[in-house]
Amino acid sequence: MTDQAVDTNGTQLSGDGRPGAGGAAPTDSQFLGRTRELKELRADIERAGLDTIAGRKAPRARVLLIAGRPGSGRTALAEELVRGVAHRYPDGILRTRLTEPDGTPVPTDRAARELLGALDLPAPPGATDDDLTADLRAALADRGALLLLDGATDAEQVDMLLPETPDCLVVAVAEGPLTGIPDVRPCTLGGLDTKSAVELLGRFTGSVRITCDPRAAEGLVEECAAQPAALVIAGGWLATRPEKSVADLRKRLRALPDEGPALARVFQHTYQSLPSPAGRILRLLSLAPAGLADPHTASALAGCSVSAARTTLDDFAALGLVRTLEPPDSPLPRYEVPDCLMPLLRGLTETQDRPAEIQLARARMLERTVRLLQSCRAITETDSSPARRKLAGLPRALRFPDPRTAAEWLTVQQPALLAAARTAVADGQLDTLARRLMAALVRALVAHRGTEAAAPELYGIHQLVLDVAERRDLPREKAAALLNLADLDARTGRTGEALVRYRAALDAGRAAKDPYATGRAMESVGGAHQELGDWQRAADWFGRALAQRLARDEIADAARLHGRIAGVQTYAGRYGDALRSWRSAIAGHRRTGDVPAVARALSELARVQEYAGRPDESLRTCHEAVDWARRADDVRLQAALQVRLADTLDRLGDPAAARLHRAAAERMLGDELAGEETDPEAPVAGKDPGTPSSTYEIRSAPEED
Repeated sequence: MTDQAVDTNGTQLSGDGRPGAGGAAPTDSQFLGRTRELKELRADIERAGLDTIAGRKAPRARVLLIAGRPGSGRTALAEELVRGVAHRYPDGILRTRLTEPDGTPVPTDRAARELLGALDLPAPPGATDDDLTADLRAALADRGALLLLDGATDAEQVDMLLPETPDCLVVAVAEGPLTGIPDVRPCTLGGLDTKSAVELLGRFTGSVRITCDPRAAEGLVEECAAQPAALVIAGGWLATRPEKSVADLRKRLRALPDEGPALARVFQHTYQSLPSPAGRILRLLSLAPAGLADPHTASALAGCSVSAARTTLDDFAALGLVRTLEPPDSPLPRYEVPDCLMPLLRGLTETQDRPAEIQLARARMLERTVRLLQSCRAITETDSSPARRKLAGLPRALRFPDPRTAAEWLTVQQPALLAAARTAVADGQLDTLARRLMAALVRALVAHRGTEAAAPELYGIHQLVLDVAERRDLPREKAAALLNLADLDARTGRTGEALVRYRAALDAGRAAKDPYATGRAMESVGGAHQELGDWQRAADWFGRALAQRLARDEIADAARLHGRIAGVQTYAGRYGDALRSWRSAIAGHRRTGDVPAVARALSELARVQEYAGRPDESLRTCHEAVDWARRADDVRLQAALQVRLADTLDRLGDPAAARLHRAAAERMLGDELAGEETDPEAPVAGKDPGTPSSTYEIRSAPEED
């Protein structure tokens, strides 16, 4: 089966008319029919709106609505319209889908994040719908952009994303009218005109079979109700069976019961012609996350080899049952199940597969995804690490040749991976696998992108972990999820929300009898109070965490907490207490042999001595700190301390010695010192060097479901 299925836009197959990413760029000669609709839509852009007629400036973007049933080519028409008018909008085209393949509306925050991402603008993790849509409207206020909102379910969904400027244009695609948005006239789609529909068939069958029996071709168009998706599937069936005539297919379709939409009848005919194993794989594709599948997904769902799954998916693409998102010769091509076929596939799965078989297929798919994510993370580690040694024992199909390939796979698969996590949690029957999937996904994202870059995705995953932990009564995992969510809240300035979650994490850690989570939560509560400027409560909570560390003889953590207590005491102006705390911190670091930590603590001690009006003691402590920094072989810290010494000498009235120390610092770092903050440990509200910054992982053995 070598013929490439195409839609009404001449691009790779989409049963809903959506162009494939790997397809040819649409041209006027490739797009079929819809001349009247395109003319009306273009005219509607220029049409005076109600505000203009009333003498007012339009406060918002014009909305064009293309309405039609899935499979009518509504998105293909929207793409052709967008292509034709894109030159009027210098800031480009923004696209997002507002409906999941199962018909569930996409949350507004997710759609807004996608649009902000297309503008290369940050979308803070955990931000509310209102905040994100406000950011989007602000970003578009001085731009001329074209927004394509596909699969809108209601007017409110579109209204939340509308730019408040007439310089933008919104093209919305929906199944019905969007009542509630003023000044919108829907362009309602039916079937293609007969000439265009016959031409579409001819792209699959070749002109000879059409020319030999034009009446049969017109009859087949009638059987397909001239719907593009139905015509594509009919054409795919004929393309893979060159011995069959158009009349043969028409006769077969007429013999089917005249029930339901034309698309359902054409699909049923093609499905019945599939071998039993292929039919089973096609049915199970309804379980593919976000309707996205690759050979690994199909292989896991059906329990067959990866090569067999890829061959079958290629056959489906030729039949018009899936569309290819990557070139066929790519190492691991991706495919998408058209949205218009999803309800039909789910109906077949529910009637022909036992619930236990469906659940087993889901479990196999999740297990395969977990192993791929583990492999994706392991490739970033050193060759001698246990994870890399374990990776070497995996089948070749589950291994990545290098970190770059793994990172590209993670980026491409991210929508499907996040959808798999959401679906697994919503299912509720595979929580153990769901937990493993989310843990592997977090580690892979952090390994390849870092915590900060992956924060928006991590926030959603941690919320899913929290849902499972609360449902299964897993206090240890609940504490971990709350700590991670609170950390992300704190980094984005939502300190009040973070404090509430840290307190809840403390309760969960105590319920789990997990000392690590409990200590981490107490310290984080103190950090939140420090950020809020409540020095007394901050010192109190740091003191509670310190008592626990001392009771467990965790000297390094205790020394770090002494430093955090000294920091808030300095803020509060309690210099005597701060000096004692820094000396305790220095003693702890000396016991553990942490030379750089001793140098930094001595530097902070010198600062507090200066604040307390003891310049001579501060000078001696600075010299001692420089000696420790020299032992640590930390050139940057030495340079910072040399500058600290110079500042102290200036205040003591010795500018000559101060110049010598500044010159020494410049020799150490050269131009790197210019324009940079030379004090690595200056107290900054909300930023403490001892604050944990990595994603929290459960330290103890996980509880069983």
